[in-house]
Amino acid sequence: MNNSKKVAGLAGIVSVLWMGLTAAVAANQKRLLFNPLGSKREVLKPYSSGHRTRPIVVRSKDGTRLSGWLMTPPVKGPHPGVVYFGGRSEEVSWVARDAGKLFPGMAVLAVNYRGYGDSHGDPAEEHFVEDGRMLFDWLSERHHVDPKRIAVVGRSLGSGVAVQVAMEREASAIVLITPYDSILAIAKRKFKAIPVEYVLRHKFESIKYAHQLLAPTYVLRAAFDDVVPHSHTDLLVQKLGKLHADEIIPDSDHMNIPYLESTQDRIASFLSSRFSQPPA
Repeated sequence: MNNSKKVAGLAGIVSVLWMGLTAAVAANQKRLLFNPLGSKREVLKPYSSGHRTRPIVVRSKDGTRLSGWLMTPPVKGPHPGVVYFGGRSEEVSWVARDAGKLFPGMAVLAVNYRGYGDSHGDPAEEHFVEDGRMLFDWLSERHHVDPKRIAVVGRSLGSGVAVQVAMEREASAIVLITPYDSILAIAKRKFKAIPVEYVLRHKFESIKYAHQLLAPTYVLRAAFDDVVPHSHTDLLVQKLGKLHADEIIPDSDHMNIPYLESTQDRIASFLSSRFSQPPA
């Protein structure tokens, strides 16, 4: 009888701990998933040697102030365009610095997510995607941009934003850097004892939308990635509607991959080639 009581007592403690852990994950999911406090200005005075660079402020549909940079080639347009979506802890001023190498001859829009950098508001998947569509439309309406030649580029967390934007807008090319099948799947892998699917609000389920992508999609993986295991990228790649290539960048990891010369050369080559082709 005493043993039964001990077992019951232990089970009760485990149950309480499990419920407490589940509640903690549910309550702190924004802090676990988004890291705006880690997104301090990466480049103090962002400037692209190959573009005219200017800071911009764009208002979201609900009036939230979003801050970033617009880079335009110095010669007269219209030019192909690129909308860039950053990672979990990423402040995007570095894109303005590297745009001449990454996006030569292209108009580039890099805007910080809500709560990141100088952008106002709170991070959330629905806001990121809605703002992403708005930014795509905003860039396509610039007089120096060819609206039929706009690409979306997403890194890590931003790959999930890029996929959902490209699903609902006519992107002419897609670049996904260290992409995943879904944040939900990665969370379930990390928190195996918790019913994550019931508490996670920001699921970024790219795998659900991948088959709807009609533009050529270029996937770039890190050679060593302890954030997005290759198995999660494999599942996404299998579902992509139009895969251009799936490549691993030598000597790269999840953090340094976008800054490497090899990565930047490959992205520039893919987009330049794609933009040089007549519209389908």
